[in-house]
Amino acid sequence: MAGAASALFLLDIKGRILIWRDYRGDVSASQAERFFSKLLDRQIDLQSQDPVVYEDGTTYMFIQHNNIYLLVATKHNCNAASLLLFLHRTVQVFKHYFEELEEESLRDNFVVVYELLDEIMDFGFPQFTEAKILSEFIKTDAYKMEVAQRPPMAVTNAVSWRSEGIKYKKNEVFLDVVESVNILVNSNGQIIRSDVVGALKMRTYLSGMPECKLGLNDRMLMEAQGRTTKSKSIDLDDIKFHQCVRLARFDNDRTISFIPPDGSFDLMTYRLGTQVRPLIWVESLVERHSRSRVELMVKARSQYKERSNATNVEIMLPVPSDATNPNVRTSMGSAIYAPENDALIWKIRSFPGSKEYMLRAEFGLPSIRSDEDVLERKAPVRVKFEIPYFTVSGIQVRYLKVIEKAGYQALPWVRYITRAGEYELRMAYNN
Repeated sequence: MAGAASALFLLDIKGRILIWRDYRGDVSASQAERFFSKLLDRQIDLQSQDPVVYEDGTTYMFIQHNNIYLLVATKHNCNAASLLLFLHRTVQVFKHYFEELEEESLRDNFVVVYELLDEIMDFGFPQFTEAKILSEFIKTDAYKMEVAQRPPMAVTNAVSWRSEGIKYKKNEVFLDVVESVNILVNSNGQIIRSDVVGALKMRTYLSGMPECKLGLNDRMLMEAQGRTTKSKSIDLDDIKFHQCVRLARFDNDRTISFIPPDGSFDLMTYRLGTQVRPLIWVESLVERHSRSRVELMVKARSQYKERSNATNVEIMLPVPSDATNPNVRTSMGSAIYAPENDALIWKIRSFPGSKEYMLRAEFGLPSIRSDEDVLERKAPVRVKFEIPYFTVSGIQVRYLKVIEKAGYQALPWVRYITRAGEYELRMAYNN
């Protein structure tokens, strides 16, 4: 980081400072409060406002969580992305202590808040943001730090994300390879956008300081090891690792080696930007009949192999806001009219591969409509599903090894899941 943060502010929904910590003495509380009040007075949605604002020689970076704003101010040339990430990690620390971060929880625990602000940042530089480690020497029950308490080894250790002396009767590792498919299809059936976002989610219950090694069917890794890469290897894009992974070793021989944190964490995230064939294809046609009724004809087709099976499929079909008297017929599953969402929700518990199902629905419409209602909002069809034991990218965990000096045996469990992310298909209208 090129520079350091000057101060950290916690403000209420009206921009008034609740708690703040001055780290360098070059930004005052009144200066930050005036800036944020002016920002609120602009009558803009702060969710759409850029989170980094420069004004009068000071850079302000902020995020919102519930009815709290977290604001960092600095006079220096800082890495804005790093400080915004620090604010999000700060929210997770507070949630660990107070269950939920709100104005009330801050007022009830201001002593603990000040102790945390002293530990997570030192002279404007982010320090420890692992809630499990902080909780070892900042006790929430006492609301203050014990005088004779020594910092845990993890704070002075090179492995700051894991404590020493962890013991389990049964040593287990659970690895979930979760991929989310994002699809946008226009009303003509053309794919406008498609990508896959994946994550390797781990839950570790291991004793001691174990070292784990993970092997994937990554093309570059297999080429480095002299293996064939004709059919079973993949190219991963935008790879991001947890801080526990030894990046230098990965750069050298593409080996993923790490000492894992205790509990749940995301070991790696990645993205595939190549065009993906939609797993569940939905064709829909809307017909209006003399403005008195509207008819929906929907065909859903699974485009994956027969041995795979999608579960908990939900197809949300938009209907006019003034539709009444639904009459629905389906060849599989059930359909529920949800007028609060202006939608018909088609639920299919089990959707095997290479299958096709139909839905026909008819709704009544008011006989009298104003001219303003002609231009109605045409929402897309949204699809939700899960396909276990399946990945779009073809990623495979070739091995997961646990090495411990004590020599115990650990049980690794690997599971694959593909889910729908932003999965939208535009409807065709026949007026």
